[in-house]
Amino acid sequence: MAGEIHRITQETLAKLREEFEHLTTVGRTEIARVIEAARLLGDLSENGDYHAAKDDQGKMESRIRQIDHVLRHHEIVERDTGAQQVQHASIVQVVYEGDDDEDFQEFFIGSIEERPEGVLVASPSSPLGAALLDHKVDDEVEYEAPSGTLRVKIIGLR
Repeated sequence: MAGEIHRITQETLAKLREEFEHLTTVGRTEIARVIEAARLLGDLSENGDYHAAKDDQGKMESRIRQIDHVLRHHEIVERDTGAQQVQHASIVQVVYEGDDDEDFQEFFIGSIEERPEGVLVASPSSPLGAALLDHKVDDEVEYEAPSGTLRVKIIGLR
């Protein structure tokens, strides 16, 4: 995460700022209240409510740090809905070599923060994401995966 620049749209930036504000104000206040209420239930070593609340607090603080990093290290990009080639924020339909076109997978090229519901994410800096960038429908690209070289054909772009 260190040194990584997150390429996000203006809309995503606004959503992240809103979530950050909510978590650092309302979220922290609510979790403190829940922890205090659980603490009053007695022995902390056997208090499941207390441990669950502390776990929730840890997850929330982790999310706050994650958002803070994106807010500090981002670059605004514009989404070009009429693009004819894969770019940041494209949703690419690919089929792996040897598979039928009906067995395609969709990947969103960009930050996980911008991921549309139900679509896998390929970071532009990942092997697959980097291989797909600047290619168009019907192009075949190769990339290195842990299991070896894989080949995909771009069958759709939206």
